[in-house]
Amino acid sequence: MLDATPTQLELRNALVINPAKTCQPIGAMYAALGIHGCMPHSHGSQGCCAYHRSQLTRHFKEPVVATTSSFTEGASVFGGLANLQQALVNIFAIYNPDIVAIHTTCLSEVIGDDIPTIIKKSREEGLIPEGKVVIHANTPSFVGSNVTGFSNMCIAIVNYLAEQTGEPTEKINVFPGWLDPSDMREIKRLATELGVVITLCPDTSDVLDLPQTGIYEMYPRGGTPLADIRRMGDAPRTIALGKFTAHPAAEALLEKCGVPYNALDAPIGLANTDLFLDALRKAAGVEVPSSIEAERGRLLDAISDMGQYFYGVPVAIYGDPDVVLGILRFTLELGMEPKYVFTGATGKAFETRAAQLLEEHSTSALVKSQADLFELHQRIKGDPVQLLIGNSHGKHIARAENIPLVRAGFPILDRVGHRLFPMVGYRGAMRLLEQISNALLDFQDRTCPEEKFELVQ
Repeated sequence: MLDATPTQLELRNALVINPAKTCQPIGAMYAALGIHGCMPHSHGSQGCCAYHRSQLTRHFKEPVVATTSSFTEGASVFGGLANLQQALVNIFAIYNPDIVAIHTTCLSEVIGDDIPTIIKKSREEGLIPEGKVVIHANTPSFVGSNVTGFSNMCIAIVNYLAEQTGEPTEKINVFPGWLDPSDMREIKRLATELGVVITLCPDTSDVLDLPQTGIYEMYPRGGTPLADIRRMGDAPRTIALGKFTAHPAAEALLEKCGVPYNALDAPIGLANTDLFLDALRKAAGVEVPSSIEAERGRLLDAISDMGQYFYGVPVAIYGDPDVVLGILRFTLELGMEPKYVFTGATGKAFETRAAQLLEEHSTSALVKSQADLFELHQRIKGDPVQLLIGNSHGKHIARAENIPLVRAGFPILDRVGHRLFPMVGYRGAMRLLEQISNALLDFQDRTCPEEKFELVQ
């Protein structure tokens, strides 16, 4: 199999080896953590919840809390109603959250548990305390990906909580998509610099990037407050940052409350950040301050200073679709040559959008959705690249083919710091620029030091 040719790989469509994605409930759990005072609940077996918590904990280097219905053989046969009802009683009695966000797993989906009916029955029987909120999203792991789960939970947040009271608010809604806490913090900082008040939902800053105080907080100060989520239906506009993780929630809010939205890509790189800030300033009717113009100028200066190291460098990009599309556009802005653009997400929308970006820069690449890292490895064996950009799962390709890897996206399990430093905005682009240039120059130092010395001289 290691010698599979590209032709054989194109014929392999009934088998996925090392998929470039993970399962839906991880995304739903992460989205739920972005609500203030929320307890994510996994309706399924204990092992599923343990795996999802483990992956998020390893990525964020923070304890991720979640509860589970703890299915046994009996629940697998007769359904999970009793398990979920008992779980809700225990959760509110022991942990006392403001809201419980239920997501399903493969087992409960195969059984066919009717979660809305169970929630309604539990409330009628007094198992859910007065004033407490319970929402749910269906997230079967056998379809979609972690991105789908995140999106489904965001849609559930809108459908259950957003309201249109008839009292307009000046706050602009921003759906950030699946980004790290540092990215969400940077989006809020940029909005503050513009003088725009936003409702960021979900918001995992100050939830999964807490300072060390010696005191554990189950419900930290971060997360989007329920009161702010309910007022999202009164906002003048929504800005959705990511076709796969944010646009569906914005569409749900439009259908429910009539709030118009701007559908943008994740604000990674120069052009995408420009588009985000332009949409934000137009929505709020403000001007871009000199402080942000200075940030943009510093990024342009850095690109100019280091452009010779990027021009024409062939690169492979893989991971979750919104992050991949953002990085793709940024590498094109740097003059690099994307050769492989892979995601494990389903559907042709990714391929269509990637093709548009490549066409704008008059170049081409092999773009694939529902792709796997085994195929990416074999493609690189046949037609190498000089840089990999993606999550930790690509380290085996990098090691085997002696290619530098810049870690970006989810999950990053073998490095630290990514949750603390943004990838979005002009500052995030400068950090990504630094990572790419250092990876290329360090690799050149190790492999051909004489050529590097001559280049510098």
